[in-house]
Amino acid sequence: MKLYRFLSEEDTSAFCHKVTDALNKGWELYGSPTQTFCHKTGVMRCGQSVVKEVEGTYTLETKLGEH
Repeated sequence: MKLYRFLSEEDTSAFCHKVTDALNKGWELYGSPTQTFCHKTGVMRCGQSVVKEVEGTYTLETKLGEH
């Protein structure tokens, strides 16, 4: 099955670490990164989609972060 996740975080090194961790666990980048300004908090936020092919059948109980 193919899994999809959207990673997001404030525009700090924490976002880069989150994406790097996913890549090192076998996830692949999917599409371009995105960035937006949150007027409520006054900070930039980044996002990146990632996908991964794994064994099994997808259900709503599939824990995406555990793969």
